[in-house]
Amino acid sequence: MSDNDEHLDGSLDPPTARGTVLVLRARGTGDLLTAVPALRALRKACPHKQIVLAAPERLRPLADLVEAVDRLHPTTGVGDLQWRSAAPELAVNLHGQGPDSVRDLLGTGPTELIAYSHPELPDVPGPRWRPELHEIDRWCRLLDESGIAADPTDLLLPPPPTPTPHVGTVVVHPGAAAAARRWPADRFAWVARQLQDDGHDIAITGGADEISLARSVAAAGGIAPWRVLAAHTGLEELAAVIASARLVLCGDTDIAHLATAFGTPSVVLFGPKPPTLWGPPPWRRRHRALWAGHTGDASADRPDPGLLELDEHRVLAEARSLLERYPF
Repeated sequence: MSDNDEHLDGSLDPPTARGTVLVLRARGTGDLLTAVPALRALRKACPHKQIVLAAPERLRPLADLVEAVDRLHPTTGVGDLQWRSAAPELAVNLHGQGPDSVRDLLGTGPTELIAYSHPELPDVPGPRWRPELHEIDRWCRLLDESGIAADPTDLLLPPPPTPTPHVGTVVVHPGAAAAARRWPADRFAWVARQLQDDGHDIAITGGADEISLARSVAAAGGIAPWRVLAAHTGLEELAAVIASARLVLCGDTDIAHLATAFGTPSVVLFGPKPPTLWGPPPWRRRHRALWAGHTGDASADRPDPGLLELDEHRVLAEARSLLERYPF
């Protein structure tokens, strides 16, 4: 393999005689977690082949937990595949519909390609893209229609090996990548205060650009500053916190996908997009996806009106219900 291809533990090997299955999913945390059933289906279908996942380097800790990937090929996105190894026996496009992601994989010279069809690539066969499908079902369907059975329920991860001192907390994650998906900070603070008054330990998470937001929620909710974990955890440490939490309260973010992956009870607030596309699967009883019932402008620079319809008293009631139903 090339110098960019490493075992998940970081070690390197020379080329092997085994056929290679190259899987492109060069996106974020939630994208990887929704592809877990598809990756495991490939592992079962190709038990003696080497499965290489082209994904961002920062996802390596989670890729290890999937237990279906032999190597991570660091790839930041479309156009960055930089494959210099022998042509893969099979290339699988779990990145998107294409056509650029399909072209990236075709450039590696695979013997066989599994991908959704695209009108710009009429010579590339594949099933029709269906935008209404849940992201988990989308990739399972792609494999199913290519003759590889995939189980969309096979999505749970084992807890990370990294220890955490924040065991049994209620994790409050007030941030989101887009303003339209951010429930107001004062509402997060109110719910956090009520849950703390109930006797629960609170941990407030966030990225490096969400420190001020996390601190403002802590201050308004009467949460001790040392319980603000924003920017103090890498992905592996954050995953350990989520896996050992009593409950997760968040918007439509990667944190919600981590809670689903580890089976941690969660209350997830949706808007402007519905949970039918990216939310926790409805058969997962440990998760509550709250949505006002109508879509909005995902590019808006303020919280979606539908998201604002989610009252903090309802959110608190759902959180308390889950905490009672799933004692730690």
